[in-house]
Amino acid sequence: QVRVVESGGGLVQTGGSLRLSCTASGSIFSINVMGWYRQAPGKQRELVAIVTRSGSTNYADSVKGRFFISRDNVKSTVYLQMNSLKPEDTAVYYCSADGNLRSWGQGTQVTVSS
Repeated sequence: QVRVVESGGGLVQTGGSLRLSCTASGSIFSINVMGWYRQAPGKQRELVAIVTRSGSTNYADSVKGRFFISRDNVKSTVYLQMNSLKPEDTAVYYCSADGNLRSWGQGTQVTVSS
């Protein structure tokens, strides 16, 4: 089994930056893709960004050029640097780790005030 724990959410003003971190533990050898999803109130959970073990990335169109995902395989940690934040980025952000199954973190709240 894989366990993931997120940190780094908070309250920020429009245009500000935040960095989220997520560390996996357990059967980390099985993990290929790690990523970030978000869920705003009343909306479905959506992909934000993912990164493979080899470093290939994919981003939602809404965050391209503002958010950057990176990964440290030695630390089994993935980061999401969020810049130029907008009120519509407000959501609970969830880390995912895809091993034999997808594991989710507990989520971390990001609130962007206008």
